[in-house]
Amino acid sequence: MRKVIFILTLFWQFAWATPDWSQNARVPIDGRKNILELSEKNWLEHIRAGQIHTQNYPVDITGALPPLAPTEKLISVDKLMRDLGLQPYPAETDDGVYSVAYPNGRRPTYGMGFGTLNRDNATGFTFSCAACHSSSLFGKTVLGLTNRATRAQDFFLRTKKWRPIYNPVVFQALTDATTAETNLMTSALKSLDRVAAKKPLQLGLDTSLAQVALSLNLREDDAYATPNLKLQQHPRPDAILDHDPADSKPAVWWNVKYKNKWLSDGSLVSGNPIYTNILWNEIGRGSDLHSLEDWLNKNSQIIDELTAAVFASEPPRFTDFFDAEKFDLSGAQRGEIIFNNTCAECHGVYQKAWSAPNAMSLNATEKLRTTHVIPRPNTPIEDVGTDPYRAHGMRSLEKLNRLAISQKHNMRVEPHEGYVPPPLVGIWARWPYLHNDSIPNLCELLTPGPQRVSQFYIGPAADRNLDFDSNCNGYPTGKKTPKKWRKSQFLYDNSRVGLSNRGHDEDIFSSNGVSKLTNADRRELILFLQTL
Repeated sequence: MRKVIFILTLFWQFAWATPDWSQNARVPIDGRKNILELSEKNWLEHIRAGQIHTQNYPVDITGALPPLAPTEKLISVDKLMRDLGLQPYPAETDDGVYSVAYPNGRRPTYGMGFGTLNRDNATGFTFSCAACHSSSLFGKTVLGLTNRATRAQDFFLRTKKWRPIYNPVVFQALTDATTAETNLMTSALKSLDRVAAKKPLQLGLDTSLAQVALSLNLREDDAYATPNLKLQQHPRPDAILDHDPADSKPAVWWNVKYKNKWLSDGSLVSGNPIYTNILWNEIGRGSDLHSLEDWLNKNSQIIDELTAAVFASEPPRFTDFFDAEKFDLSGAQRGEIIFNNTCAECHGVYQKAWSAPNAMSLNATEKLRTTHVIPRPNTPIEDVGTDPYRAHGMRSLEKLNRLAISQKHNMRVEPHEGYVPPPLVGIWARWPYLHNDSIPNLCELLTPGPQRVSQFYIGPAADRNLDFDSNCNGYPTGKKTPKKWRKSQFLYDNSRVGLSNRGHDEDIFSSNGVSKLTNADRRELILFLQTL
C-alpha cells in the first residue's frame, strides 16, 4: 500500500508541476505568474537566465546567421542597429520592471536584441526577442514593452535585395573573410532563399505572420516543411497574404500570464507560446526543421527559462514617472465606476488599494496600486469592428498545424473573427492603441470612430513632457505634435488598407455614432486606466 501511495504521490506532483497549455486551462486571479510551479529560488534563477536568452538569441542552429567581422567591413553595424530600431542598453541596471540583466555581466555597446553566435570557427550575428520586445520609456528601459520603432523586417528585405549579386570569391576578397566566414555567409544566404520577406505598412508594425506563412509556401507541404528549390523560384500562391496585409504590433509580455489563448487574435489555442515563437522565428529565418526539432529536444531548459522571463514580466507604473501626489484620485475612483459598467465585461476587473480597509494609512502612490487582477477565466475573442486584416491573415498559418514540431508540442492554430480584448495592466504605457497601432491615444480610443483623427505622427517616448500627452495618454496630436516628428516616415495614415482606426466604439461607449461619455467621463476613465 505504501508503494502505491508513493507512486500516486509522485504522479500527482508531476501532474501538478506540468503546466496546462490547453485552451481549457482556467486563468486564475492575478494570472499564471509562476506557470512552471517552481520554487521561488529556481523561479528567480529561471527568470534571470530567460532574460539573457531574450537578449542573446540562444538557438544556435538558426538559419540566417551572417558573419560579423566581414559584414562590418561592408556596412556599419551600428548604423544597421539604429536603422532596425534596436534600443540602446541602459547606462546602468535598475530595479524591478526596469532591471535588465547584461549579457556576460557587462553593458553591451550594441543595441538590445543584437547578439552573436559561434559556428564552425566563425562568429555570426543575429537578432533576439528583445529587438521587438524592449523599449525605452522616458529614460528607463523596459524589457517586455513593445518597441514602437521596430524595423526588424528591414534586415531580411535588405539582405535579399543584394542576394542575386553575391559571389563568395568577391565577398572574401572585399572583406578579408576567412574561409569559415565565407561559408557562414553562403549558408546564411541559402537559408534566406527559403524566406519570403514582406515590408511592413508602417514604422512600428511587424510582418512576421506574413513572413512565416509565405515562407512555408516556398517549402514542401510535409511535416518538416522540406526545402524545395523549385518552390523557392515559383512559390505556391496564398489566397490572402499575396494581396492583403496582416501587420500587427509586437505585443507586451506582461499580458501573457492572464490568458489561455495567445497572439492578438487568440488563434494559438494550445501549446506553450514560447515553442511557437521559436518555430515561427526559425521558419522566418529559413532554418531546417529537423535541426530545429533536435535543438528543441535538447534544450527544454532554455524554453523553460524563456517561459519564466515572459510570464514573470510586469508593467511599468504611471507613478514611476508622474507625481502621485498631484494625481486626481477622486477622478480615478469615479473612472473605476465607469470602467466597471462599460469595459470590465471584456477586459476584466481590477481591484484597487484605495478600496482596501487600510486605504487611509497608505501614501498617494500605494493608494493607486492595483492589488488584484481578475481576468476572464477563459480568454474571450470579440469582434468589435476593428480592422480585420490581421485576424484574416491567420488563416494562412493554419498550415503550421501539420508540422511535426507543432504536433509534438501540442501547438494548434485556430483562426478567429475578431481579437482578444487584452488585460489592461500597464495600458498607459502601451500607446498607440489597437493591434495595428492605429489610434494615437486614449482620448481618440474613447471617441466614436467617425470622429477620430485620420492622420497622426509617431515618435519616441524620450521626453515625458513633449513626447507624451498625459491628459489623453499617448501621442500628442495636432498642434501638440513635436516638430521633429513631422516627417513622412513618422506619419500614420488611417486611410491605408490594414491601418483602419475604426471599431471598438459602437455599443460600447457610443450609440449610432454618438458618444455615451461626457468629456468628464472620458477624462475620469483615462485617469482610472492610468492606474492599472
